[in-house]
Amino acid sequence: MAAPSNDGDDPGGSLTGTLQALLHELPGLVSDRVELFALELGRAASALARLVAWVVAIAILGVTAWLALWSGVVIALVQAGWHWALALAAVMVANLAAVAFAATRVRGLAGRVSLPATRRHLTLARRADTDGEPTPTSANAPLPHAAAFHDAERPLH
Repeated sequence: MAAPSNDGDDPGGSLTGTLQALLHELPGLVSDRVELFALELGRAASALARLVAWVVAIAILGVTAWLALWSGVVIALVQAGWHWALALAAVMVANLAAVAFAATRVRGLAGRVSLPATRRHLTLARRADTDGEPTPTSANAPLPHAAAFHDAERPLH
C-alpha cells in the first residue's frame, strides 16, 4: 500500500499541512495587494493633480466671464443715463450681497466637514453616572436619522 502524498491532492490532508500551505502563500497574497494599492494610489494622485489643474482653469475662466458680465452691466447702466460711479456702486453692492449669501452658506456647511455625528458615535465621551462611575455615552445615544444629513433646501428622495 502506497503512502499518501502531501502535495495538496489528498482530500483528507491534515489541517496543519493546510495551514502551513496557507501561511506559505500569505506573504505573496499580501504583497500583491500592497503593490496594487500602491499603483492605484499613484494613479489617483496623478488624477487628483490633473483635477486640481482643471478646477483652477475653470475658476480663472469663470472669473473672467463674471468680470465681463458685470462690465457689460456697468456699460448698460451708463448708457441708460446712470453716472459711472453710481453704476459701479450698484455692481459692487450686488457682488457684496452675493458674497454675504455665499459666506452664510459656507458657515452653515463648515460644521459638517468635521463629521460631527461620526465623531460623536465613535468617541468615548464620558459622563458621570448616578453612582459616580463614568460610562461611555456613545453606546446610549440614538443614531441620527439619515434625513438629518441632507440640506434643508434639497428635497429628500
